[in-house]
Amino acid sequence: MPEKRKKEKSLKPSLRENKRYLLIDGKKEEAEKAILDYIGILGFSKAGVMWVGNILAVNREQINEVKAGLLLAGIKVRKVSGTLKGLR
Repeated sequence: MPEKRKKEKSLKPSLRENKRYLLIDGKKEEAEKAILDYIGILGFSKAGVMWVGNILAVNREQINEVKAGLLLAGIKVRKVSGTLKGLR
């Protein structure tokens, strides 16, 4: 008889990464290149950069580094929020 698979548990809220959402003026490729050029591959992975539509999701601890990289490349950050609803 085959073994029953246990359902994987999700992470507790206290263990999840806290994200901040950035609304930017610019293209995805330009933004990713700017972040990589400024903070490198290791910083990019620490920042946990993800795209939600045209909104950039970043780890809370790395928000200043990401914003600095974007500003040095001439990409304007229009708004930063803790929720997606706050940007819409």
